[in-house]
Amino acid sequence: MCGIAGFSGLGDRADLAAMTESLAHRGPDGEGQFVDDEAKVYLGHRRLAIIDQDGGRQPMWSDDGSIGVVFNGEIYNHRELRARLEARGHVFRSSHSDTEVLVHGYREWGESLPSQLNGMFAFAVYDRRRKRLFLARDRFGEKPLYYYQRPLLFAFASEITALRKHRAFSEKLSPRALQKFFAFGYVPAPDAIYEGVAKLPGGHCLTFDLTSGESSVFRYWRFRIEPDDSLTDADEERLAEELRHLLTQAVGRRLMSDVPLGVFLSGGIDSASVLAAAARHLPPSRLRAFTVGFAEPSFDESAAARQTADFIGSRSAVEILDLETARRLIPDVLKRLDEPLADPSIIPTYLLSRFTRQQVTVALSGDGGDELFAGYDPFRALAPARYYHRLMADPLHRGLRRLADLLPLSTRNMSWDFKLRRALTGLSYDASLWNPVWTAPVEPDALQDLFDEPLHLDDIYGDAMALWEEDSRKSVIDKTLEYYTNFYLPDDILAKVDRASMMNSLESRAVFLDNDLVAFCQRLPARFKYRGGRRKYLLKRAVEPWLPKAIIERPKKGFGIPIAAWLRELAPPQPAAMIEGVNHAFVDSAWRDHRAGKRDHRLLLWCWLSLQALVTGNDRYRAAA
Repeated sequence: MCGIAGFSGLGDRADLAAMTESLAHRGPDGEGQFVDDEAKVYLGHRRLAIIDQDGGRQPMWSDDGSIGVVFNGEIYNHRELRARLEARGHVFRSSHSDTEVLVHGYREWGESLPSQLNGMFAFAVYDRRRKRLFLARDRFGEKPLYYYQRPLLFAFASEITALRKHRAFSEKLSPRALQKFFAFGYVPAPDAIYEGVAKLPGGHCLTFDLTSGESSVFRYWRFRIEPDDSLTDADEERLAEELRHLLTQAVGRRLMSDVPLGVFLSGGIDSASVLAAAARHLPPSRLRAFTVGFAEPSFDESAAARQTADFIGSRSAVEILDLETARRLIPDVLKRLDEPLADPSIIPTYLLSRFTRQQVTVALSGDGGDELFAGYDPFRALAPARYYHRLMADPLHRGLRRLADLLPLSTRNMSWDFKLRRALTGLSYDASLWNPVWTAPVEPDALQDLFDEPLHLDDIYGDAMALWEEDSRKSVIDKTLEYYTNFYLPDDILAKVDRASMMNSLESRAVFLDNDLVAFCQRLPARFKYRGGRRKYLLKRAVEPWLPKAIIERPKKGFGIPIAAWLRELAPPQPAAMIEGVNHAFVDSAWRDHRAGKRDHRLLLWCWLSLQALVTGNDRYRAAA
C-alpha cells in the first residue's frame, strides 16, 4: 500500500517533495520521485512494501522510459495478467511485482487497462510519447484519488492533504460540498470539500493532455443489479455452493503477501465468513484475528468475536475502547481525516488498525457484505414503509413524529426509539430520499435552517434520486442495495477504513469486493439476499458448513460506538472556527439540547466536530461541566 502524488504545470521540486512527504504515513518503507523539467511533469510516491519488497520501487518505468507509473493498491490477478502479457511478448524485469503489470498492461491495453484488473488501486501513468497523464481508480473506490485543476496546473494525490502542500493550492471550502456533507455525512464523489478539488469516482478514469491542458473523465465500470430471473428456489443449494467457492477464492487472492497478515473480526457474519474462508487456505493456528470491544454492553461484540475465533481455531486479540481512550483519540484522528466524515466508527476503526499494526501489516475485512447482501436495518423497514407512505395522511404523520419526539431518549446501540425516529424522518419525504435521509446527519427541511441560503433538493440529492428512479421495474430491495453500494460504501465505509488503516501504515483488503464475487451478487435476485425478514439469506446458507448456527444467526449490532452518550461529555473545540454560510446558532442550539438530553443530535454534532477539526486543527476538547 502506498501514497501517490504528482502534478503538471506550475510548481517545482520543492512542491513535489512537500506533497510526497505529507503521505509518509501511507508509505513508511520508501520514497521515489521523478521530475521532467522540460515537460513540467512531477511524480511522487511513498511505499508500504507488501509485494516484491526488493523489486517494486516506484515510479516504475518501461524499458524504453516512455511509460512511467505511480501506483497505490494491490492487483490480485497480477499473476494471470503477467502470464497473458508474457504470451504476447512482454518481458518482465521483476519476479512478481504487480506494479510492473500496470506498466506492461498500459502498453498493451491503453485506456482499457482498468477493465482488466481485479484489485484495489489508484494509479497515474505518464505517457511521454502521447504527452498525457492517465489516472484510474478501482471499481468501488477502495483507494482514494483526488485531483486539483486551475489555469496552468493539474495536480493529483492520494489525499487532499498532499494537494494542499502545493504552493498554488487555494484553501476555500466548497459551499455545495459543505451542504452535501451535512446531508449525507460524507462528501459524495465527484465532489470534494475544497473548491477546485474533485474525487475521481470509483470505476472511472481521467486523461490529462499536457499540450492542451484539458482533462476528460470517463466511466469504465458501474455497479448495477441485473437479476437473473431464471433462477428459482430450486437453485438455492447450487447458488450457496457457488458463493462458498467465490468467497474462498476471493480470500485466497487477498492472502497474497510477503509480510504478516491478519483478519479484522467483529461479532458479525461477514468477518466470520472471511476468517472461516481463510481457514480453507491456511492452518487456523496461523490465522490472527483482531477485535475492538466496548465497555458498554449494547455495543460490545468482543465475546462473540472470540467465540468465532475459538470455533475456527485462530489466535485472537481484543482491544477495549472507552470514553477516556476516545477522548484522547478523537482530536488527533479527526484532524488527520483529510476530508470531514460524520461516521463516528472512524474512532474504533482507527484503534483497531493501530492495534492490528502492532502485529501484522495487512488485514482482511468483511467490508461490502452489508451492501451486497442486504445487511442493514433499513431493509427491514422497506416493506412497511411502502404501505405507510401510501396510506398515511400527512397531518397524521406529522402528529406521529411529534409524539415520537416525546419518547425518552436512549443511548443504547440501535435502540427502538432511535430507529422509530429515523424511520419517521425518512418517511416525511419521497421514496427516492428514504435511504439518504435515514442515514442523514441533517434532514432536508432542517438543512434550510443550517445554511444561510435557499437549498434545492435536486442540487444536493439529485444523483441519489436519479439512481432510485433510473429503472422503475426494480424492486425497492435492489434500489436500496444500489444506493448503499454506489454512495454509502465508497464515500463512507471505504473512505473510513482507508483513512484509519493508512494513518497506521496498515493495508486493509475488502474480500467481498472481489470482481467475481460482485458479479455473482449483481445477477442474484433480491429474494436470495433478503427473505422473510432475514438479511443476508444466501450468505448465511452458504457458510452453514463452516460456522455453527449460533454465530450465523447472531443479531446484527453494527460497528457503532456510544457516541450519543459520549457527546454529552464532550464539547466542541474552543474557540470554534466560523464557517461561512453556516448558521452557528443552529449548531449551538443542537449542542445545548443534546447535552441536556432533550434531543438526539449525535450525527449533526459529529459532523461539526469533524469539520471543525479539519478547518482549525484544534484539539482542545473540553469535558462537559
